[in-house]
This record gives sequence, C-alpha cells and structure tokens, in this order.
Amino acid sequence: MQPQGHVQVLTNLIDFGMNLQEAGDAPRWQHEGSSEPMNDGGYVEVETGLPYDSVRELMNRGHHVRFDLGGYGGYQAIMRDPVTGVYYCATESRKDGCAIGY
Repeated sequence: MQPQGHVQVLTNLIDFGMNLQEAGDAPRWQHEGSSEPMNDGGYVEVETGLPYDSVRELMNRGHHVRFDLGGYGGYQAIMRDPVTGVYYCATESRKDGCAIGY
C-alpha cells in the first residue's frame, strides 16, 4: 500500500489542489491480488467515502471492486511553503500520530 498511498496523496495535492490535510484524509484505494494484470488482474479495494460514481466507473471499466474499512496506511506530513517559509503539517484520523517540525 505504501507506494500506492504516496501516489494518491501527491495526486490529491498536485492534480486536485487539496491542502496537506485534505490530501491525507481523502478516501483511498489499493490494488491487490495480482501483479500480473494480463492474467487475472486482481481487484481494487476501495475505502468508505469514495464517491459511488467513481466506484461504478471502475466496475464499468472491468475492474473487480471490493469494499474495505482498513489497511490504507497512515499519513503524517510536513511541507514548507517556498515563498513564505511557513511550515504546514497534517496528520490523519486512520491512525494515532502527529506531525511535528521546527
């Protein structure tokens, strides 16, 4: 899940314009079950909160979709604004933790 989670957070920040907190809190998904897409393709496991239109589109494109409540990693982040020099941090509700920087 770790590399998949990293890509999802970066996509949320860069492509969807989310702030640091929103990017970590957004619903996640993960591909499981096969590293050979041409054989059986495995399945996509989605977290509660993913819009059903997105789930339906995955199914329309032939993905096997499952629903799960956990296993989507943990997230803490610290980001420095290059213009202002201000540090921003975020942590998520999936796990206990905090982001601390100085």
